[in-house]
Amino acid sequence: MKKKFLLYFLFNFFCLIILTNAYKPVLLFHGVLSDGASMTIIGDRIKEIHPGTEVYIINKYNNWQSLENAHSQIDSFFEDLDEIFARHPEGVHILGYSQGGLLARGLIQLYKNHNVKRFVSLSSPQGGQYGSAFLHLIFPNLANNNAYELFYSRIGQRTSVGNYWNDPHQRELYLKYSTFLPYVNNEVLCENSTQFRDNLIRLEKMILIGGPDDDVITPWQSAHFGFYNETLDVVPLQERELYTEDAIGLKTLDEMKKLEIITVPGIIHIAWHLNVSLIDQFVVPHFD
Repeated sequence: MKKKFLLYFLFNFFCLIILTNAYKPVLLFHGVLSDGASMTIIGDRIKEIHPGTEVYIINKYNNWQSLENAHSQIDSFFEDLDEIFARHPEGVHILGYSQGGLLARGLIQLYKNHNVKRFVSLSSPQGGQYGSAFLHLIFPNLANNNAYELFYSRIGQRTSVGNYWNDPHQRELYLKYSTFLPYVNNEVLCENSTQFRDNLIRLEKMILIGGPDDDVITPWQSAHFGFYNETLDVVPLQERELYTEDAIGLKTLDEMKKLEIITVPGIIHIAWHLNVSLIDQFVVPHFD
């Protein structure tokens, strides 16, 4: 009887070990004007639903520092990834919320031989931003129609928001002066353009989450790489040159069933990473 009990105990013990070590680590990147602590709820839910998951919250460039240049922020993340990749050769998953999703995407594209398996972009301006819903917090007198005068300048490009400000009426200035988004989108080619595309194709899966009630990301379809044309009509991802020309591999990912686009109504911007029901239903299942 004791022998049977011991075998039963050992069987369940080893099953628990296997279960708790089955999940890949998850890295979390916070949004603009926020901090690492803001990602605690989503991190806790991941660990609760997937016991044993190691969650790394990238606690850098918090609050006002989050407005610093995108390249500077990404450069500082390399050290974190070097250490985490070395610790987890089996690979990791990444989730970025709001601006953090765009920076995380850029990080994946810039990191040679990355080990990221799944990337979740949670209401992030992947197609850019052309809306001043939150600008009054930073630049009180700035509006859509004149924001380009600041953002497409040397000073404006020192800010993260300026790095992904995408004025559809100022296309030439955007391509000429923006130092981040047009490059990682391969709208302006550089020596790393092939790597930018290949690194995304290496992903096991890319998940893009956004919704029509987001009151900050403008247009909200930017979360899915959609964006305005010159007449401010929203062009969905599949009709944009970014997709049809397969500039960064989105078409390839889609054809390989490695691109998932999720639309969730009824969620305002500040709730995406705090809404437990949404996290449980649309986020955690991707981190197996």
